Amino acid sequence: MTKSALQIERAKYTPKMPKALQGNVKIVSGKSTESVADQEEIKKTFPNTYGMPILTLEKSDDAVITKVLNVGVILSGGQAPGGHNVISGIFDALKKLNPANRLYGFLGGPSGLVLHNYIELTAEIIEEFRNTGGFDIIGSGRTKLEESEQYDKGLEICKKLSISAVVIIGGDDSNTNACVLAEYYLKKKSGVQVIGCPKTIDGDLKNEMIETSFGFDTACKVYSELIGNIMRDATSAKKYWHFIKLMGRSASHIGLECALQTQPNICLISEEVAYKEQTLQQIVDDLVRTITKRAVNNENFGVALIPEGLIEFIPEMKILIEELNELLAEGSATAKAFIAIATDDDKREFVIKHLSEASGKVFKVLPKGIAKQLTLDRDPHGNVQVSRIETEKLLIEMVEKQLSILKKQGIAKVKFSAQNHFFGYEGRCAVPSNFDADYCYALGQTAAILIADGKSGYMASVRNTTKSSDEWVAGGVPITMMMNMERRNGVMKPVIQKALVRMDGEPFKAFAAKRDEWAIHTSFVYPGPIQYWGPATVCDATTKTLQLEQKS
Repeated sequence: MTKSALQIERAKYTPKMPKALQGNVKIVSGKSTESVADQEEIKKTFPNTYGMPILTLEKSDDAVITKVLNVGVILSGGQAPGGHNVISGIFDALKKLNPANRLYGFLGGPSGLVLHNYIELTAEIIEEFRNTGGFDIIGSGRTKLEESEQYDKGLEICKKLSISAVVIIGGDDSNTNACVLAEYYLKKKSGVQVIGCPKTIDGDLKNEMIETSFGFDTACKVYSELIGNIMRDATSAKKYWHFIKLMGRSASHIGLECALQTQPNICLISEEVAYKEQTLQQIVDDLVRTITKRAVNNENFGVALIPEGLIEFIPEMKILIEELNELLAEGSATAKAFIAIATDDDKREFVIKHLSEASGKVFKVLPKGIAKQLTLDRDPHGNVQVSRIETEKLLIEMVEKQLSILKKQGIAKVKFSAQNHFFGYEGRCAVPSNFDADYCYALGQTAAILIADGKSGYMASVRNTTKSSDEWVAGGVPITMMMNMERRNGVMKPVIQKALVRMDGEPFKAFAAKRDEWAIHTSFVYPGPIQYWGPATVCDATTKTLQLEQKS
């Protein structure tokens, strides 16, 4: 593999660690825990892993002596910067505990466990991937571990390789699956532990014990650099409005963080739209007002940030999508009839006819391209594939139409020319920032120590992350503590509760206090690329979100 100069230098980087992980370690148990909601249902579902205590790692004078441990690791779900450092941290901690310990990587995500596809991760392999982005060391996948047959197939390979623990690195759904797997293996007295690690660039896996999911810091810095570049272009050309869609289907944390870093004219927050029960037309009216006000100052340019999942948070659109999911459900009579229709116009009329009156009106005013996207093939769960819906184009078209109407009425004459962008994959495999490199390595080390102590059903946790890394607090959190019951595919299931942007949260309040000023006055900030060497205030800084939440 040919390496760039950056890769060569990054390979030399030694992640900074909490004091507790720098020598011998002991585990201190705290109070027993309960789930965030639906306590009786969660306890009934997880009798072996419910109510376990929060764990904290502390320095010890005594060396930990362990038997030989073989551990398996799985990367699950979408990529996030830092995954390789989690694996490096696990590997180094295992070898420190006992040089005879072995680490196996299951290939292609959870399916690797079920299908028995694996490799042994040796020092030679690990060295190639330290401090690098991506998940290519073993690959990832989205197979869900939900059936006892899958669990038993996993147990077969664990027994064959003498694996006594599996680490699942993933988001909320993946860690929910980790908890289910841990419960199943404990129930069977299999001797196989399961530990989770919090990963997702979306930032929606967090709570009081998981301050941030890894990858969020790096991804937001990458997106903010790109946004800043576009802002500089906008102020140079002074003739385009840039509508930028950002990843984040279930929550708007990425959009909010990028807004705090770059100070755009407009940033829509999906959770606020839902809270205010705004219609699509009201959102467009707000956009038009800002664009018109800037035009008065002869500033016919600007930047608007739009979360990927916005359309599902607009109440009327959410109802429409639910009706469309039902109407076009795979195998249904209406779906078959829809597929048989030849032309797009006739398909559009068919859909309108079969929707409720209110949803029919909404569907009718949508641009044809967007309306068609809403009727495309569903995902494996039967839901519309939101990432395929070009929300930024929808808003541009509706703004153009509204401005045209105002111009004809003689109310406003605005020069409006727009460019659309979608930043998603650009941030998922970036070279991790110093924060993510350090944080992920500490998570991996913590996971290995939890395994050595015989723990299962825990998620590795590193807290106090706005302080210097030696002050970080490592430990373990029972996954059941984060769970509630939610309806999935028509059935109530235990899942980790997603963390949405809170209207009373410090990050949103900081944004809301400044957005009216940013809307009219060009206040752009240009963050530039991620810095890996230099002052700690630049290179090791955490996200604005974390700083505001921790009030540091």
